[in-house]
Amino acid sequence: MKIVYSNFLPVKGFRAINLFGVIFARKEEPGLDERILTHESVHTRQMVELLVVGFYLWYIMEWTFRWIRYKDGYTAYRNICFEREAYDNDTDPLYLKQRRRYAFMKYL
Repeated sequence: MKIVYSNFLPVKGFRAINLFGVIFARKEEPGLDERILTHESVHTRQMVELLVVGFYLWYIMEWTFRWIRYKDGYTAYRNICFEREAYDNDTDPLYLKQRRRYAFMKYL
């Protein structure tokens, strides 16, 4: 997994963002721990399952609907099915070995 350190991505307040399978991390971060790498690896698997474009379209639409519902961007982000799956399983480094395809669907 390629990691790029940047001054601009992700926005402040976040440590990493996965764009098309490449992890962008804040330059001021000393390094990414196993938990963050697992979290971002879950997103990579989700992207592959939805052929990348489908992942981003779904992500944006779900965030928009949840933002309207919760009236808070961060709460909307934390309730996206992709994020819920990734956060629920980022402490298990073996999660991807046993994960079923489209496992994010149970988080809808």
